Amino acid sequence: MAVTRATLIDIAKQAGVSTATVDRVLNKRPGVRDRTRDIVFQTASRLGYIALPGESTISRAPVTLDFILPNGANSFIRNLAKSLEEISADRGDIELRLHFTEGFDPYALADTLLKLSGQSKAVGVIALDHPVVREALRQLRNSGAIVFTMISDISNVPREGYVGIDNRAAGRLSGYLLGRLLPRAPAKLALFAGSLSYRGHEEREMGFRHILRESYPNLSVVELREVHDDDEAAYREARALLQQYPDLAGIYNIGAGNRGIARALEESGRDQKIVFIGHELTDHTRKFLLAGTMDAVIDQNAHVEARETIDQLARTLRGEAVKSYQPIRVQAIFKENIPE
Repeated sequence: MAVTRATLIDIAKQAGVSTATVDRVLNKRPGVRDRTRDIVFQTASRLGYIALPGESTISRAPVTLDFILPNGANSFIRNLAKSLEEISADRGDIELRLHFTEGFDPYALADTLLKLSGQSKAVGVIALDHPVVREALRQLRNSGAIVFTMISDISNVPREGYVGIDNRAAGRLSGYLLGRLLPRAPAKLALFAGSLSYRGHEEREMGFRHILRESYPNLSVVELREVHDDDEAAYREARALLQQYPDLAGIYNIGAGNRGIARALEESGRDQKIVFIGHELTDHTRKFLLAGTMDAVIDQNAHVEARETIDQLARTLRGEAVKSYQPIRVQAIFKENIPE
């Protein structure tokens, strides 16, 4: 008989705290007393939601999970990989195998997927939405592996699930913030994306453009540049755009490359004049927020995504029931509410 997974509500009820407190504890956020933190961890462990470091996992068969991540200088992906390693080590019943591929090469990603066919039983992947990747995923599934996409989903491919944010909603939130931060007058905006071959980036653009049409028709997108999450490419493109559009009012960066855009803005002397919104709170974007170069960051919690994907893969592989999935929460972070 399948085992039903405990929920945050179950943990909160058993621990005698709010679900918000449970969320803060499990996501390692500050503002919770040590005693309360211990109670939440112990309750979550007892209910089978997590395994504490050093906890016996005799009753849980060890499983091997493969994760395929894009290579490069993307700080968020590095944080995600670190979280996957830490969570796997803490649980003790997970053998983690990380594979890195060229981030925007669908053929390299497809080749890695095909090499795992017959060699892996469970795979988590940040997928490019490309025909060769879709075919490789079909072959991987046909070999008996279960597959979860994470961060960015893929269309028309059977997989067990997706773990990540609602990217379209994240794009709408970014458009809403730009619309509220800019005057109600005609203004020009520029978009940057890693690659629209990532469905997540495409969905963010769709959400962004939709809310502009719906609520802020005074704002017009004059350019969209794909920079492959490369800081130097983002710098060159941003510098060219700033020269081409002296009246540019706002920038939305859908993917990585924030360092390059910030550098171009600071060199131009327009970093305090142009509203700049991007994604992911990292050491670099934290610095840009404090300096006023960035106005807001749309953040998703890499640790939560790593934990949820590991848990979903492991439970599915063991034949346990998995709860219906809710998207990872996004948070708008400004200079005034940067978390510790």
